[in-house]
Amino acid sequence: MRLGEALGLEDSTRCIDPDRQELHVVQQLRFHKVAYGGFYLAPPKAGSVGDVDLDDHVAAVFAQHVRSYPPALVELPDITAGTPDPGKDPKRRMVPLLFTDDQGRPIHDQRWSQMWRTWCKAAGWPDEGTFHSLRHYFATRLITSGADPTDVQNALRHSSLRITLETYVHWWPKKDRRRNIISGALRDASAKRKQGPKALDSR
Repeated sequence: MRLGEALGLEDSTRCIDPDRQELHVVQQLRFHKVAYGGFYLAPPKAGSVGDVDLDDHVAAVFAQHVRSYPPALVELPDITAGTPDPGKDPKRRMVPLLFTDDQGRPIHDQRWSQMWRTWCKAAGWPDEGTFHSLRHYFATRLITSGADPTDVQNALRHSSLRITLETYVHWWPKKDRRRNIISGALRDASAKRKQGPKALDSR
Protein backbone atom coordinates (compact mmCIF):
# COMPACT_ATOMS: atom_id res chain seq x y z
CA MET A 1 0.00 0.00 0.00
CA ARG A 2 1.01 3.61 -0.47
CA LEU A 3 1.44 5.69 2.67
CA GLY A 4 -1.84 7.61 2.33
CA GLU A 5 -3.72 4.34 1.79
CA ALA A 6 -2.20 2.84 4.94
CA LEU A 7 -2.91 5.92 7.07
CA GLY A 8 -6.50 5.92 5.77
CA LEU A 9 -7.22 2.34 6.87
CA GLU A 10 -10.20 1.99 9.15
CA ASP A 11 -11.28 -0.82 11.44
CA SER A 12 -14.24 -2.08 9.42
CA THR A 13 -14.96 -4.50 6.61
CA ARG A 14 -14.94 -1.48 4.32
CA CYS A 15 -11.14 -1.81 4.45
CA ILE A 16 -10.24 -5.05 6.23
CA ASP A 17 -12.25 -8.24 5.74
CA PRO A 18 -10.60 -11.22 7.50
CA ASP A 19 -13.51 -13.55 6.72
CA ARG A 20 -13.00 -13.06 2.97
CA GLN A 21 -9.22 -12.77 3.44
CA GLU A 22 -9.23 -9.48 1.55
CA LEU A 23 -7.94 -5.98 2.03
CA HIS A 24 -10.11 -3.39 0.29
CA VAL A 25 -8.12 -0.39 -0.89
CA VAL A 26 -10.86 2.19 -1.32
CA GLN A 27 -9.51 5.36 0.28
CA GLN A 28 -6.48 7.34 1.32
CA LEU A 29 -5.91 9.97 4.01
CA ARG A 30 -5.05 13.39 2.63
CA PHE A 31 -4.61 16.91 3.99
CA HIS A 32 -5.79 20.20 2.53
CA LYS A 33 -6.26 23.06 5.00
CA VAL A 34 -8.08 25.35 2.58
CA ALA A 35 -10.40 23.00 0.71
CA TYR A 36 -11.36 20.64 3.54
CA GLY A 37 -10.11 22.29 6.70
CA GLY A 38 -7.42 19.68 7.26
CA PHE A 39 -7.57 15.91 6.96
CA TYR A 40 -10.05 14.18 4.67
CA LEU A 41 -10.61 10.84 2.93
CA ALA A 42 -10.15 10.70 -0.84
CA PRO A 43 -10.06 7.89 -3.41
CA PRO A 44 -6.70 6.19 -3.89
CA LYS A 45 -4.42 7.17 -6.74
CA ALA A 46 -6.26 6.95 -10.08
CA GLY A 47 -6.85 3.33 -11.05
CA SER A 48 -5.69 2.01 -7.68
CA VAL A 49 -9.00 1.04 -6.10
CA GLY A 50 -9.10 -2.72 -5.67
CA ASP A 51 -9.01 -5.80 -3.47
CA VAL A 52 -5.81 -7.58 -2.52
CA ASP A 53 -5.21 -10.81 -0.65
CA LEU A 54 -5.00 -10.40 3.12
CA ASP A 55 -2.07 -12.45 4.37
CA ASP A 56 -2.94 -14.59 7.43
CA HIS A 57 -0.05 -13.13 9.43
CA VAL A 58 -1.00 -9.56 8.50
CA ALA A 59 -4.59 -10.23 9.57
CA ALA A 60 -3.31 -11.47 12.94
CA VAL A 61 -1.12 -8.37 13.32
CA PHE A 62 -4.10 -6.12 12.56
CA ALA A 63 -6.17 -7.92 15.21
CA GLN A 64 -3.39 -7.56 17.79
CA HIS A 65 -2.98 -3.89 16.90
CA VAL A 66 -6.69 -3.25 17.47
CA ARG A 67 -6.50 -4.97 20.86
CA SER A 68 -3.43 -2.99 21.92
CA TYR A 69 -4.39 0.32 20.35
CA PRO A 70 -8.18 0.62 19.93
CA PRO A 71 -9.08 2.66 16.84
CA ALA A 72 -9.78 6.34 17.36
CA LEU A 73 -13.06 7.70 16.01
CA VAL A 74 -12.27 10.77 13.93
CA GLU A 75 -14.83 12.88 12.07
CA LEU A 76 -13.55 13.38 8.54
CA PRO A 77 -14.85 14.73 5.24
CA ASP A 78 -15.24 11.77 2.88
CA ILE A 79 -15.07 12.44 -0.86
CA THR A 80 -14.37 8.84 -1.89
CA ALA A 81 -17.72 8.80 -3.72
CA GLY A 82 -16.92 12.04 -5.56
CA THR A 83 -16.17 15.67 -4.83
CA PRO A 84 -19.15 17.78 -3.70
CA ASP A 85 -20.86 20.23 -6.02
CA PRO A 86 -19.53 23.79 -5.86
CA GLY A 87 -20.78 25.58 -2.78
CA LYS A 88 -21.77 22.37 -1.00
CA ASP A 89 -19.97 20.88 1.97
CA PRO A 90 -18.52 17.38 1.63
CA LYS A 91 -20.13 14.45 3.39
CA ARG A 92 -18.62 13.88 6.84
CA ARG A 93 -18.57 10.69 8.87
CA MET A 94 -16.99 9.17 11.95
CA VAL A 95 -14.06 7.00 10.87
CA PRO A 96 -12.42 4.40 13.18
CA LEU A 97 -8.87 5.04 12.00
CA LEU A 98 -6.40 2.26 12.72
CA PHE A 99 -3.38 4.51 12.88
CA THR A 100 -3.37 7.80 14.82
CA ASP A 101 -0.93 9.71 16.99
CA ASP A 102 -0.81 9.38 20.77
CA GLN A 103 -3.66 11.89 21.06
CA GLY A 104 -5.96 10.05 18.67
CA ARG A 105 -5.43 12.43 15.75
CA PRO A 106 -4.79 11.48 12.11
CA ILE A 107 -1.12 11.38 11.14
CA HIS A 108 0.21 14.00 8.75
CA ASP A 109 2.84 12.73 6.28
CA GLN A 110 5.43 15.16 7.73
CA ARG A 111 4.81 13.77 11.21
CA TRP A 112 5.02 10.29 9.76
CA SER A 113 8.43 11.07 8.24
CA GLN A 114 9.75 12.04 11.70
CA MET A 115 8.45 8.83 13.27
CA TRP A 116 9.72 6.75 10.35
CA ARG A 117 13.27 8.06 10.73
CA THR A 118 13.19 7.20 14.42
CA TRP A 119 11.98 3.67 13.71
CA CYS A 120 14.54 3.12 10.94
CA LYS A 121 17.37 4.24 13.20
CA ALA A 122 16.20 1.91 15.97
CA ALA A 123 15.95 -1.00 13.51
CA GLY A 124 19.30 -0.28 11.89
CA TRP A 125 17.75 0.34 8.48
CA PRO A 126 19.49 2.57 5.91
CA ASP A 127 18.61 6.27 6.01
CA GLU A 128 17.52 6.26 2.36
CA GLY A 129 14.84 3.66 3.00
CA THR A 130 11.28 5.03 2.84
CA PHE A 131 7.82 3.63 3.43
CA HIS A 132 7.51 3.30 -0.35
CA SER A 133 10.61 1.07 -0.26
CA LEU A 134 8.43 -1.55 1.44
CA ARG A 135 6.12 -1.49 -1.58
CA HIS A 136 9.07 -2.13 -3.87
CA TYR A 137 10.28 -4.93 -1.58
CA PHE A 138 6.83 -6.52 -1.74
CA ALA A 139 6.82 -6.35 -5.54
CA THR A 140 10.31 -7.76 -6.00
CA ARG A 141 9.64 -10.62 -3.58
CA LEU A 142 6.57 -11.58 -5.60
CA ILE A 143 8.59 -11.47 -8.82
CA THR A 144 11.57 -13.46 -7.57
CA SER A 145 9.16 -16.03 -6.12
CA GLY A 146 7.78 -16.70 -9.61
CA ALA A 147 4.61 -14.57 -9.61
CA ASP A 148 3.01 -13.91 -12.97
CA PRO A 149 3.26 -10.28 -14.19
CA THR A 150 -0.52 -9.85 -14.08
CA ASP A 151 -0.60 -11.10 -10.48
CA VAL A 152 2.02 -8.51 -9.54
CA GLN A 153 0.04 -5.82 -11.35
CA ASN A 154 -3.13 -6.75 -9.45
CA ALA A 155 -1.33 -6.86 -6.10
CA LEU A 156 0.18 -3.41 -6.66
CA ARG A 157 -3.05 -2.13 -8.25
CA HIS A 158 -1.23 -0.57 -11.16
CA SER A 159 -3.63 0.88 -13.73
CA SER A 160 -1.91 -1.04 -16.53
CA LEU A 161 0.43 -3.99 -16.96
CA ARG A 162 2.81 -1.70 -18.86
CA ILE A 163 3.52 0.30 -15.69
CA THR A 164 4.37 -2.90 -13.79
CA LEU A 165 6.68 -4.19 -16.52
CA GLU A 166 8.43 -0.87 -17.03
CA THR A 167 9.04 -0.47 -13.30
CA TYR A 168 10.23 -3.99 -12.52
CA VAL A 169 11.36 -5.49 -15.84
CA HIS A 170 14.93 -5.98 -14.62
CA TRP A 171 13.70 -8.10 -11.69
CA TRP A 172 12.02 -10.81 -13.74
CA PRO A 173 14.38 -13.77 -14.28
CA LYS A 174 15.47 -14.11 -17.87
CA LYS A 175 14.32 -17.27 -19.56
CA ASP A 176 16.50 -19.29 -21.90
CA ARG A 177 15.84 -18.30 -25.46
CA ARG A 178 14.24 -20.95 -27.62
CA ARG A 179 16.40 -21.06 -30.71
CA ASN A 180 16.01 -22.80 -34.05
CA ILE A 181 12.22 -23.11 -33.82
CA ILE A 182 11.52 -21.98 -37.38
CA SER A 183 14.52 -23.65 -39.03
CA GLY A 184 13.70 -26.90 -37.22
CA ALA A 185 10.12 -26.84 -38.45
CA LEU A 186 11.23 -26.13 -42.03
CA ARG A 187 13.78 -28.95 -41.95
CA ASP A 188 11.11 -31.38 -40.75
CA ALA A 189 8.73 -30.29 -43.51
CA SER A 190 11.47 -30.56 -46.12
CA ALA A 191 12.45 -34.04 -44.95
CA LYS A 192 8.84 -35.28 -45.18
CA ARG A 193 8.46 -33.84 -48.65
CA LYS A 194 11.61 -35.60 -49.84
CA GLN A 195 10.35 -38.93 -48.48
CA GLY A 196 7.30 -38.61 -50.74
CA PRO A 197 4.62 -41.34 -50.71
CA LYS A 198 6.42 -43.38 -48.09
CA ALA A 199 6.00 -40.59 -45.58
CA LEU A 200 2.29 -40.41 -46.44
CA ASP A 201 1.82 -44.19 -46.18
CA SER A 202 3.47 -44.24 -42.79
CA ARG A 203 0.67 -42.02 -41.50
